Amino acid sequence: MDSVSNKNNAIAFYKMAYEGNPRAAVEKYVGDVYIQHNPDVADGIEGFISYFERMQKEYPNKSIEFVRCISEENLVALHTHQIWPDNDEYVTMDFFRFDEKGKICEHWDAIQQIPKKSAHTNKMY
Repeated sequence: MDSVSNKNNAIAFYKMAYEGNPRAAVEKYVGDVYIQHNPDVADGIEGFISYFERMQKEYPNKSIEFVRCISEENLVALHTHQIWPDNDEYVTMDFFRFDEKGKICEHWDAIQQIPKKSAHTNKMY
């Protein structure tokens, strides 16, 4: 798979899972193995599905904006802006590794809450 396909697939995968359909996202975009590095999500495919199904039940009105997408070889990085209930805003950096078949097989992320006050007017996303 080429880097453009990997970018499009990473965005489609994350959007589909985030908006409440993680099982379909996994079936379409994930390979036989899914290695998870986020310590709040159980390793493997079922851990991913379980986490995102729970998030959809608990926070159905959350939203996500994909700000940037960068690809190099078999890695894709997504920079997102998320809004959760009570106007809690987060910036995330998600990294996905693709296998030789063009399927997602590994994930890392970093999440930071956007503070109400900042020392400058630059956005975090």
